Parts: sequence; structure tokens; C-alpha cells
Amino acid sequence: MAIKLPAAFVEKMRGLLGEAEFEAFADSYGEERHYGLRSNPLKLSPEELKERVPFRLSPVPWAPEGFYYGEGDRPGKHPYYHAGLYYIQEPSAMAPVELLDVQPGDRVLDLCAAPGGKTTQIAGKLRGTGLIVTNDNNAERVRALAKNVELYGIRNALVLNETPDRLAARWPGFFHKILIDAPCSGEGMFRKDEDMARQWEKHSVEKCSLMQREILQQAAALLAPGGRLVYSTCTFSPEENECSIARFLRSHPEFRVVPVEPAFGFAPGRPDWCAQAEGMQEPDGAALETAGTLRLWPHRIRGEGHYVAVLEKENVAMPDAAESGGGFAQGNGREPISSATRKRKPGLPSAKTAEPGPEAWEQFTREHLRVMLPGVPVYFGENLYLGPEGGPPLDGLKASRPGWFAGAVRKGRFEPSHALAMGHRPGEASRVLSFASDSDDLVRYLKGETLFVEEEEIVRENGTPAKGYVLVCAGEFPVGWGKWSGGMLKNEYPPAWRWI
Repeated sequence: MAIKLPAAFVEKMRGLLGEAEFEAFADSYGEERHYGLRSNPLKLSPEELKERVPFRLSPVPWAPEGFYYGEGDRPGKHPYYHAGLYYIQEPSAMAPVELLDVQPGDRVLDLCAAPGGKTTQIAGKLRGTGLIVTNDNNAERVRALAKNVELYGIRNALVLNETPDRLAARWPGFFHKILIDAPCSGEGMFRKDEDMARQWEKHSVEKCSLMQREILQQAAALLAPGGRLVYSTCTFSPEENECSIARFLRSHPEFRVVPVEPAFGFAPGRPDWCAQAEGMQEPDGAALETAGTLRLWPHRIRGEGHYVAVLEKENVAMPDAAESGGGFAQGNGREPISSATRKRKPGLPSAKTAEPGPEAWEQFTREHLRVMLPGVPVYFGENLYLGPEGGPPLDGLKASRPGWFAGAVRKGRFEPSHALAMGHRPGEASRVLSFASDSDDLVRYLKGETLFVEEEEIVRENGTPAKGYVLVCAGEFPVGWGKWSGGMLKNEYPPAWRWI
């Protein structure tokens, strides 16, 4: 094997798989990794992406927007990456969201979301409708999560830094769909990240199992009756996979496993491994249900390891959220699955300081935008966010992004954010400067350089002056703002995002 695997892990897998299959499993660690990316449906179709990029793509069979690319390609070094046209993601990690069955208008919670790959996949399924709440309890990881939400151009997201129990206390039964990409021992990532193999013994299976139990418990309270919950890990351990699901089913009879027929080389769950890990002679009813879950093995598919379970909550009435102390607003998308949910006015977070007034934002929209952008203005100090219509109340919760970050009011003037640029759609900005994707000027812009641009290069409607904020694009896809005056484009590309 090219990767040095922990001896205890090797012996455990040999015992689970049996000698013949273990050899195929072990041999996969000497093979080349498989690299993947997903197109961004908020900006273009998979077919359009395939036609535009200079590297060769082949489809990931279980993900309509997913593609494999070659080891020698560098999609992260192409301007289209900076335009948010795709997300670089390990192919097997694309499977859980596909099984979540997100529909436009859903209210979706990505509970353990950082760095945001599955969040961006969910947002693409929503097509700008409904609501996605994306959360991680690690403040450092939330920064990467917020950046990917902004890069992808997501308008209908709330980015939180909270623990699951605090969310469950506030928003019982609020979500139609919940994804738990649970913290785990990471055995499926050994080939992708050799440091995971070196650190394996520190990632205690028992400790991870306890965390998973608590997260599932809170997610159960957050899910609406009739809703779907997908639980996934990137590990092979039955204690963290089938055992976690069986244990959850025993204490939550209102849930059942939605059996998924294995396809694409996926394998079924292993109730026998669960019984063995729990010291039972035979699997009980809860363990037997895990036969309908999925295992993704690196020796069976072109991808790394994953486990996925699809659960459904019984469609029964539940107490109204206000009566249970939660209090939440109904979204403008799909009707709640539970008819017990009443319509309420949109709940918005309390501003930390007094609102600086809407005049600066209104003036900016008149001078720089051709349309009214969606969302409810929410001020946090000098920062302005466009909160999703009908979003839940955020008072008392740690919100990294209580909506689409529009910009800040400074010295009476509105300064647009990079997130506002990335979330733009064609035809919404008053001034547009477009560069070809292979243009030297585009690369110079992404590096943060000042550009000299003739007035006639800026596309605008008759009567719109060239002076002001300009939406800079790679083709028709936004990459950021510039501020034009007298033939000079002041570069507004964020320093932390610049092409190095």
C-alpha cells in the first residue's frame, strides 16, 4: 500500500471485509485518487460548464452536476473558480445531498456544514428559492463556510455558528430537510489526506459516536413531521454508521429508514456488523433497518469512503412552535409539512446598534442597480444584510451571516460587498465590464491590480454615467467590483481572495 495505514485499522478492516475483499480494499490505496468538481446551477448548467472549461471532464454517475477531472488539471487556478462556476469536491461526498431530495421552496438545514461543499450543493438544488440555514459550531471553520456561500453567489442562506441543542430549542419542527454530515474518525479520507491516517488513533470512535448521538437527537427535534433527514460520515466504522442509526431508531420510533437500492457500485449497509459491534447474537429490528443504508467503498467506486442513511419522520401533528417556546416564521416557499404551523410575520435578528438609515442603500441601488434585489434589509452596526423573506428569528443566536451580505454604510455612503457582486445575476448591475476568461486583464484584476479602462468598454444603458461602481465579470459571470473614474478602475477585489 502506498499509504501507511494504522495497524489497528488494518486488522479491523480485514476482520470486517474478509481476506478476499480486504485485499481489493487495501490495493485501492495504491491507486491514483479521483478528483471531482460540481457545476453551480445558480450560474450555469453542467453542459455549459463542460463546454467552457479548458480541462477535460467526465460525469460522476450519482451526481447530475458532478464531474471528474484529471490529476494534472488545476481548476482552482482558473478564473472560473473565482467566478464561482464550480465547487471542487471529492466525488463520493456528492452522494448525501443527492439523497436528501431537496426541492425548490424547501427549508433546509445543513447542521455540520463547514467548509460548505454540501451547502453549495443544497443551494443549487433550491435554485434561489426557500431557505438554507448552514451551521457549524467551530468559529474558525465558519469563516471558510461563509466564504464559500459568498463565492457561490447564494442569496437565500443564513450562516450560523451555533450548537445543535440551541437551534433545536429555538426552531422545533421548522425544517423540511436536514443534512448531518457528522464529525467522525475520517477513515474514508486516508487516501485524500494522509495526515488523517496519522491522527486516526486520536479520533476516538467512541468519542465520535457520542457526538453523533447528540447531534441526531437535536436534529430529530428540528425536523418537521414528514421531513427527511440524511445522515452521512466519511468513515467505515460500523460503530459510527449502522450502530449510530440503529441506536437512534430505538429511541425515536417516529423515524424509519428510507431504503435506498444500491447503484453505481454502492454497497448496502451491514446490520451484521452492527450486531457484532453491539455484542448481539443477531441484529434486532432497528439494526435490520440499516440494510437499507449505503456504503461507498474506494475499491468499488471512483471515489473515497462514505456512509449514507436516509431517514424519514412520521407525518403527525406537533405542538405549535410558539407554544413550545420556539417561535418561528413561515417561509415564502413551500407550505410547512405540518399543518400545525401557523403563518407569522418574518422574524429578523436584532441589530447590535441603531440602524444607520436606509438612505445610503437606496441611493446605491438607484445609481448602481437596475432591479430591486430580494430580501429584507437587516442592519448590524454599519453592515447591511438582505435577510431571506420569512426567515426564522435569530435573536440570541450567533449569526456569521444573517442573510446575503450587501455591504456597509461608512461616512454616509454605501460600500458594496464582494458577496453582493458574486450574487448578482445578468442584467442586474447598471455598469458591467467583461473580460474574456483567458484575458491578462482579468488575471491582473484577480491579483488586485489597478486597471486602465476606456469609458466605452463599460457596458451600461443610455444615460448612465460611466463613473461609479462597475461589476467586473469573466464573460457574463461576476468576479467582483471595481470603481471607475477618469479611465482608471480602482480594484475592489478583496485582498484575502486574491489570486496568488
